Amino acid sequence: MISKLIGEWIHRLGPVWVEGQVAQYSRRPGTQTAFLTLRDPAAEVSVTVTCATRLLDAMEVPLTDGVRVVVHAKPSWYYTRGTLSLAADDIRPVGLGDLLARLERLRKMLAAEGLFDAERKRSLPFLPRGVGLICGRDSKAEHDVLENARRRWPGVRFRVEPVAVQGVSAVSQILEVLRILDRDPDIDVIIIARGGGSVEDLLPFSDEALVRAVSAATTPVVSAIGHESDTPLVDLVADYRASTPTDAAKRVVPDVREELDRVARAREQIRSALRRRLDHERAGLDSVRSRPALADPHHALRVRRDELTHLVDRARRSMRHLLDRAASDIDHTRARVRALSPAATLERGYAVVQRADDTVVRSPDDVEPGEHVRLLVAGGVIAATIDDPPPVEH
Repeated sequence: MISKLIGEWIHRLGPVWVEGQVAQYSRRPGTQTAFLTLRDPAAEVSVTVTCATRLLDAMEVPLTDGVRVVVHAKPSWYYTRGTLSLAADDIRPVGLGDLLARLERLRKMLAAEGLFDAERKRSLPFLPRGVGLICGRDSKAEHDVLENARRRWPGVRFRVEPVAVQGVSAVSQILEVLRILDRDPDIDVIIIARGGGSVEDLLPFSDEALVRAVSAATTPVVSAIGHESDTPLVDLVADYRASTPTDAAKRVVPDVREELDRVARAREQIRSALRRRLDHERAGLDSVRSRPALADPHHALRVRRDELTHLVDRARRSMRHLLDRAASDIDHTRARVRALSPAATLERGYAVVQRADDTVVRSPDDVEPGEHVRLLVAGGVIAATIDDPPPVEH
């Protein structure tokens, strides 16, 4: 009877707002109803809540065990079992859940602007001239970064800028030193480091102004915030996300021992390559030297000398033959000339009679008695005078 009266009173109560922590959440496949148990940690009181799955799908933060929520629900009392349940028609995250929802909205907005795109990520320098470190004063994160970086590369230079890493002044201090380090020409990479903490402690590293400043920086930025499971928005916009401050130190500077080993291996590879090249060239030279032209280099000269001597002899024989034939031709021509020459006629006893004007006398009628003439004979010239011509015999 009392249980029924309690139910009637609760029925008259109407819808109420109830805040609690999700202690158990179940969602059966193929149904439109989800079941969860809300618990009040302070009073150790729990109540069963039923709600439509569409309400859960509309939440910006996925519903998981431990999330604090506030539900608007109609209470119901099952008097037969003496249990209270709530039929929710609205459910909202509160506290950390509300904070995560705001961060999720900001993340989606910045992602839509392209601030997290892989194309915007800049590559880190192999060996930076200087490293800027933004961290808490005398923090473990500072010690981890400096110790591990100097252990890997003792000559690395750091410019440490201590700031508040949580609280209301954290964002403004981080923004200021970030701009200072970004303008420093000796700083090639900037590390933002902080140890682990709650979502509220890491909230400054999800500030929109800081995220945009990291995106706009011209110097590559490494984010080393919290533990590997922590993911503030700075991790998404940084050029490299280190899981821990120690990981950031390993990523920013190379290990001198590893680099020396690589150099040694590279030198050995070069030596091996040079030895193989020299062996190959030596084998090639031995092959070339074994050829007749190099084994007996004077052989080709002797062959060419014999060829030249043969050609010279042929040229001389040809020249003598040509000269002999030309001499014979000249003798024959000379004999023909002599045979046709008037001098040959004179040698046979003939004479050429010339008058004083050098005309040749061809007929007795060409001269007069007493005229002086010249007789051209083989031995010279004879002067003569024309006597009376003898009578002509008939």
